[in-house]
Amino acid sequence: MEQWNDFQSDISSSFRDLRLDKEFSDVTLACEDGQQLESHKVILAASSPFFKNLLKRNRHPHPLIYMRGVKSENLQAIVDFLYSGEANVFRENLDSFFAIAE
Repeated sequence: MEQWNDFQSDISSSFRDLRLDKEFSDVTLACEDGQQLESHKVILAASSPFFKNLLKRNRHPHPLIYMRGVKSENLQAIVDFLYSGEANVFRENLDSFFAIAE
């Protein structure tokens, strides 16, 4: 069996690049404070059972998902975490970040 030696690091790097490149984005997340965040359905679905179930039920080619009660700084951190496995969160936002992450 042939193996891609740098698969893990290459995929991680590609996900981080995709996070910055909006060309292939196919879902928009809208926040409570009016901000919108472009993302990729496949990344959201692979990283979150919530998004996977939601996107399975909604077959629109570019859905707009309203994230009720979620502020943009928390959503930004959650999406960063889904793409890269890490996020920068201010101490005062930690409780709300963990509540949303659950």
